Amino acid sequence: MRIAVLLRDRCQPKRCGAECLHYCPPVRTGTETIVMGTSDKPVISEELCVGCGICVHKCPFEAIKIIGLPRELEGEMVHQYGKNAFRLYRLPVPMKGQVIGLLGPNGIGKTTAISMLSGELVPNLGEYESEGDWDKVLDKYAGTEMHDYLELLADGSIITTMKPQYVDKLPAAHKGEVKELLGRLDRDGRLDEVATRLAISGVLTRDLKKLSGGELQRVAIAAVLLKDADVYFFDEPSSYLDIYQRLEVAKVIQELGNEERVVVIEHDLAVMDFLADLVHIMYGTEGAYGVIAQPRPVRAAINTYLEGYLREENIRIRDSEIKFEARPPRSDWLSEPLIEFTELRKRFKGFSLSVGKGAIKKGEVVGAVGPNATGKTTFVKVLAGEVSPTAGSVSGQASVSHKPQYIKPDFGGTVREMLYDAVGKDFDSGFFQAEIANPLSLKHLLDNDVKNLSGGELQRVAIAECLGKQADIYLIDEPSAYLDSSQRMTASKTIRRVVEKLGKSALVVDHDVYMVDLISDSLMVFSGEASRKGKAVGPVDMRDGMNTFLRDVDITFRRDHETHRPRINKKGSRLDREQKAKGEFYYG
Repeated sequence: MRIAVLLRDRCQPKRCGAECLHYCPPVRTGTETIVMGTSDKPVISEELCVGCGICVHKCPFEAIKIIGLPRELEGEMVHQYGKNAFRLYRLPVPMKGQVIGLLGPNGIGKTTAISMLSGELVPNLGEYESEGDWDKVLDKYAGTEMHDYLELLADGSIITTMKPQYVDKLPAAHKGEVKELLGRLDRDGRLDEVATRLAISGVLTRDLKKLSGGELQRVAIAAVLLKDADVYFFDEPSSYLDIYQRLEVAKVIQELGNEERVVVIEHDLAVMDFLADLVHIMYGTEGAYGVIAQPRPVRAAINTYLEGYLREENIRIRDSEIKFEARPPRSDWLSEPLIEFTELRKRFKGFSLSVGKGAIKKGEVVGAVGPNATGKTTFVKVLAGEVSPTAGSVSGQASVSHKPQYIKPDFGGTVREMLYDAVGKDFDSGFFQAEIANPLSLKHLLDNDVKNLSGGELQRVAIAECLGKQADIYLIDEPSAYLDSSQRMTASKTIRRVVEKLGKSALVVDHDVYMVDLISDSLMVFSGEASRKGKAVGPVDMRDGMNTFLRDVDITFRRDHETHRPRINKKGSRLDREQKAKGEFYYG
């Protein structure tokens, strides 16, 4: 089965010579396999296409994809957005008493799938020239478990609710205090209980537009929990949250899943492993097609995803396996210090940070972990020279490149122009292109305006901008934000590889434990009271750092015996008790 896809955002007919049309062998023999549509963009006939791939290689903007799909997918199409446009195959079935997870890259239909399961979008079964018809959909799925669910959805017998992906847009959609918004949804008088559970009692009287990203995320989750629904959808519930908050949210969702139907899209693999019962791996090509694989138990699904090969489907979804080390990196880092700092103090109105004496050594990647609002970003800004400490000092002749936590797309030009401004002539170097731009998949973003980039695209560009600058130490604040799980692994390996090959150092702040595990040689550990006072120690070796950090948040991890990836222990379980008794919270 062959599909032809035109990525319309890449296609630029005014800047090319219509190579797709002129080089197509069937067109040259008089067959109208490719014609120019009303928008002066090509329209490809999948029935007449011979699959030679010449148009794919000749297109200067790589806007055409001719893809051969397994015959097993024939008749499995659920939705298509238009001629030569994105299409989705199969749907997951929400099941009562289980949390269903969707795991896969961005741009392959996860949000489309839950939009259809929530009733926001009616599947058109590939008949894109007409609106979706519930009668046709129900006929297609007659006699299946999916039919029973969709029938209830079509006749309004079930109520659905969804937590949106981009919670930072909530203040634009809802005005006023948090309590006003949540109070309108609170039908059963559970507001105080939910607010306490999600630790948002202190922000109930604040205006939505004054909340941080983590606070907005928990308010959005609370809004979903307060609704009286039959099916609950959570799109990336862990974004902006620290690990402790992520696990508290995961517990709440897990408890809800014991009673109701729950579907979750999540890119933090540790959180997905903790909260989901069954997981559907999704594979495909960004912007072209997406396929929802058969459900697997959560452990098997994540291990399969890391391996990159779906054995039952005989599909490879990744070029190479992602591997974790069972033991921490060596602790005897022998290189000389690059940056040294005395005991530091920084005071703001209502917040104070104290940092113990330490040093970052040449060639070392230091991870920074700890709860939100305990001073990680403040410390990064002190090292970057953007904030002066109230007491203490930083010494060392080191140039700095800083990627901030919150990225503002305020550059008035294209990605190419922004990177040229930041990186200079190094932009055209083989090293930048091969080691930074290509792994981060920037090629097709270069001619896009920076202001039009999505959150994930902007994050990848910001990482590339930071790594591309000439510096002795790279300060990278929350690089996992908006990235899917595959992109997080790629970004981790890219940062690690660049630092090693250039012989530089890095400090990386993040909440994704998998990313910290892959990238770090040592750790800075932050603790304290959120928004009041913070304390930091380190850098210390990975074993001591992880034990200190996880002891503070009262969480233990075990290692999967196949992949060595970290897995969260259930609190009070045998392994949890044994590891705490040994003092091994992470590498036990």
